[in-house]
Amino acid sequence: MTAEPDDRTFPTIDLFEPDQADRLSQADEGYTLGDYDLSERAALRRVAGLSTELTDVTEVEYRQLRLERVVLVGVWTSGTLADAENSLRELARLAETAGSEVLEGLVQRRDKPDAATYIGSGKAKQLRDTVLATGADTVICDGELAPGQLRQLEEVVKVKVVDRTALILDIFAQHARSREGKAQVELAQLQYLVPRLRGWGESLSRQVGGRAAGGVGIGGRGPGETKLEIDRRRITSRMAKLRRDLSGMKTARDVKRARRESRAIPSVVLAGYTNAGKSSLLNRLTDAGVLVENALFATLDPTVRRAETDDGRIYTLADTVGFVRHLPHQLVEAFRSTLEEVAEADLILHVVDASDDDPELQIRAVREVLADIDALGVPEQIVFNKVDAASTETQLRLRSLVPDALFVSARSGAGMAELRALIEARLPRPEQSVRALIPYTRGDLVARIHSDGEVLTEDHTGDGTLISARVRSDLAAALAEFHTV
Repeated sequence: MTAEPDDRTFPTIDLFEPDQADRLSQADEGYTLGDYDLSERAALRRVAGLSTELTDVTEVEYRQLRLERVVLVGVWTSGTLADAENSLRELARLAETAGSEVLEGLVQRRDKPDAATYIGSGKAKQLRDTVLATGADTVICDGELAPGQLRQLEEVVKVKVVDRTALILDIFAQHARSREGKAQVELAQLQYLVPRLRGWGESLSRQVGGRAAGGVGIGGRGPGETKLEIDRRRITSRMAKLRRDLSGMKTARDVKRARRESRAIPSVVLAGYTNAGKSSLLNRLTDAGVLVENALFATLDPTVRRAETDDGRIYTLADTVGFVRHLPHQLVEAFRSTLEEVAEADLILHVVDASDDDPELQIRAVREVLADIDALGVPEQIVFNKVDAASTETQLRLRSLVPDALFVSARSGAGMAELRALIEARLPRPEQSVRALIPYTRGDLVARIHSDGEVLTEDHTGDGTLISARVRSDLAAALAEFHTV
């Protein structure tokens, strides 16, 4: 049967009239790079409610389109009940960032997590009842579960079980943009996946040999590899390739860092808990225009911008990935090359959310990660951000907790002058003082003093430029022939 010809006609659309193009260009003038990043991320955001999950994880044949609706569960082993509830609230924010809808949260009081089902057999059955009552299709546990705990808890609740580590890795996978960031996240995911490989029923335990396994008949037959072993081998090969790729990217990053160090450009790093407002501060201090979003882990790719103090000294200001309590060790290892920016900085601006329910916990969690990357020896300055959203009582308590901290607001601009003055005061200064009369034919030396040193006084005379400055030893040697009293 031949198809009827399609007689429909479609109107042709001109791209833009001249006046339309002018209006669009004028509309884009106020946009920054962060605005475009934010719109792109929103356009690519996971659609909540579109997830194909098993009604019963033991029945692989029957699938049903289900909303990604989750129930949270945590084990309270130490601290106060408020600490346990704050941890579960943070888990809820993580789940919402990943695109899920949180229906319920449960906390189990135990001396330590159950070795079999994480929360114990009785609480696991209660959790199963909650899952049935709410219609949830996923359970998220507030901790890193062993492979056996994941499997046995799934057998009881009959829905997918995800732990905190897998949830954070999923968020990182959604937000990674650069080639390096994507490689780092994939490596962390594979490191997490290898010990947790398993199959439905016996689908991953079938063995093949002989010609099916690429053998050559007699003498080549045998049990061969299980599918599980093949998957593990492929993952191991992929991890090795990712490590090689990241090693090459690290070399490029090291070259850039070495170039900055050769010019003795001081570096300042913004570090802190996720969603503390580090990117907002970077934009406020340097007009960087990077992505700012009220979400956890909005920044994964480090951003380095050039900045200048009021006295003319150049320094770099770097934004880094945010930290979180119980940050998966796979991520710390995968992002180690990126986090080296923190360990090799001259000053760490430790940004803390002053409006958070537990800012003290944020400080402890960040310092744990700083210890993991050997950055505790770097000078640190705590900066409480979002003071416009914090109550007066909270600010008074924080001032007594950290007397030398700065209180700023990246949104309103409050305290930014004090922050710039502090950066200027705490940046390392060139070590040698010189006074030189430089002839006008050597303007290159004057330019080097301005770019690499600290000018104290400068006067233009008939014989040349009389300048007093603090400079590095190599520049002082180049100025030796022009020294004057």
